[in-house]
Amino acid sequence: MTKVAPLTNIETIRENARKHIEQGAVTADYPADLKVVLAHLNTALATELVCVLRYRRHHFMSKGILAPAVAAEFLNHSNEELGHADLLAERIVQLGGSPDFAPPGLVERSLAEYVEGSSLQDRIYENLVAERIAVNSYRDLIRYLGADDPTTSEMLKTILAVEEGHANELADLIQHFPRS
Repeated sequence: MTKVAPLTNIETIRENARKHIEQGAVTADYPADLKVVLAHLNTALATELVCVLRYRRHHFMSKGILAPAVAAEFLNHSNEELGHADLLAERIVQLGGSPDFAPPGLVERSLAEYVEGSSLQDRIYENLVAERIAVNSYRDLIRYLGADDPTTSEMLKTILAVEEGHANELADLIQHFPRS
């Protein structure tokens, strides 16, 4: 097997690795605007947290003979959104930022709204709207990052796939529970 030389001079790689070592994974050649990336990730975090809370409320408020299956879906989505929030918070910390979990202003920082919904149909509809907002915002952020932050981009693509699944599941439910 032939040994391949690094694309960058090994001495340069070693020297750069020792600079600003307290920044962990953020090396001198991190090409994205870190402040902008962290701000977008905190916005995504707030959005996920609002979705967790909205789905949880909808889970507990869904009543009626046909509601148990929908309520279970809401709870499942809530748990998955919480997992997304954890991934986002972990990445924010990896990039040297601070995840913003502060309750004051959470709804204002979120792209999705917290709509309680007065009926099962309203709740399905409002959750679908929120999922579509998440899908669009994750696609935008993935495009913004391009190749500048492949780790964050891959994480967001994983979250996006789940959000698209949520949207499709909710769209299917709307077919069975149309709004009046």
